[in-house]
Amino acid sequence: MRAAFHEDLDAIFNDLTNVCELVSVAVRDATTALLEARNDLAEQVIDKDVEIDDARERIEENALELLGLQSPVAGDLRVVVAALRMISDLERMGDLSVHVAKIARLRTPNKAVPELAQPTIAKMAEIAQQMVERTCEILRSRDVSAAQDLVADDDEMDRLRRKSFAELLGQDWTHGVEPAVDVALLGRYYERIADHAVTVANRVVFVVTGEVPADS
Repeated sequence: MRAAFHEDLDAIFNDLTNVCELVSVAVRDATTALLEARNDLAEQVIDKDVEIDDARERIEENALELLGLQSPVAGDLRVVVAALRMISDLERMGDLSVHVAKIARLRTPNKAVPELAQPTIAKMAEIAQQMVERTCEILRSRDVSAAQDLVADDDEMDRLRRKSFAELLGQDWTHGVEPAVDVALLGRYYERIADHAVTVANRVVFVVTGEVPADS
């Protein structure tokens, strides 16, 4: 009975990893849609978000069923509770990707990001993508050291966010209010994707060690 229960716990983590991979694709495609004015990819990201939403419902149902049927304690309970919280973070990352895609779709056939802001936004997108990919691997391996290392990338994201604001407020910005709003929102979306990635990684640390990271 307990062996089957632990198999169910492992299955939940496998499902979380699969959702993370869907999120990774969403972030990548939304970024491509944004930087290349690809309306087809923007629409694809928006349409496929339902897969992430459906997966959240399945994982929540499975986790709550385990809570009801098995009454897990200690370490097992940590896994179930953390899974419920992680799937919420992952779904939110998918939603943020949709927000990026919607800005891309709104501005096509033009690019939403003016040339002045493209290097910073592209770098933020790159870091967000890398962090999501590493989060998927952390979920797969439950590697505490890798989870702790993810925080350094989040620090770089925060630095780029400040740089983006400086560009918007600088004298060289001649693109008007509407593009400035787009860029400000995009910076926020990528920053939040990174924040959620760190949160998921911190929850993995909690599952493995029972300790809550100081920055979580």
